[in-house]
Amino acid sequence: MRLQTIGASVASLMVLTMLSAGCAKKEDTGTATRAEQAAARAEDAARRAESAASRVEAAAQRAEAAAEKADRMFSKHIRK
Repeated sequence: MRLQTIGASVASLMVLTMLSAGCAKKEDTGTATRAEQAAARAEDAARRAESAASRVEAAAQRAEAAAEKADRMFSKHIRK
């Protein structure tokens, strides 16, 4: 969950940076177009980061469940 928040924060910071750079030179339409393209790329990167974070979180949950199962199996053998 924290990775998603970090990814979204980084992406929003990148978008703000690109938009401020694009708005600084309003007379140059090429810069504005590049800024819009950069903002779109930043949004895509944020979505990919969020997706990766959810996959990592799911893998961590599976690993935790496997560790708990192994612990239960180990404790059963110790009692005998």
